[in-house]
Amino acid sequence: MAVHKLVLDDVEEALYTLIAIHCTIEDYRLAYLLNKHLGINLVRKPRDLDFNKDKSAYSIFEWKDDKQLTTWSLVSNICKNHEALPQNNQQSLFNTQDQITKTFNLIPEHKGVNYFLKIDNGNNFSKEAYILNNILGIPQVATAFSVDVNQLKSKDNLIFN
Repeated sequence: MAVHKLVLDDVEEALYTLIAIHCTIEDYRLAYLLNKHLGINLVRKPRDLDFNKDKSAYSIFEWKDDKQLTTWSLVSNICKNHEALPQNNQQSLFNTQDQITKTFNLIPEHKGVNYFLKIDNGNNFSKEAYILNNILGIPQVATAFSVDVNQLKSKDNLIFN
């Protein structure tokens, strides 16, 4: 019987640039500042990214530039959920509900990063340094840097479509 072997060396990975952004402002405010400083038009998507079976949801803003055939996505890296602790059957003077805050990360390898800007382009994207300098020029941004996507273990979380 003949043995058939499939070779998957010709599979291309999607080409995109990933920029990590450290800042303490809200997602909508950062999207506004990026729109202003980069000349783009990020808009909040109607549905958040939902992971871990409804335990964590991450806000996402997106803009499709049809002229340059580029998709820009701003996604939050941090999700904080408040969960109620199980109540004891003890009687107490004050009937309070204790809560615990759980923090989830979209990309666990970069827990300190607040947001990721993903620039998805089928071609080689050559404006990365220019975009990074413009983001660093925003006063509310503490720092921003490029992320090597090939080094990420959880890069599958960056597939938004």
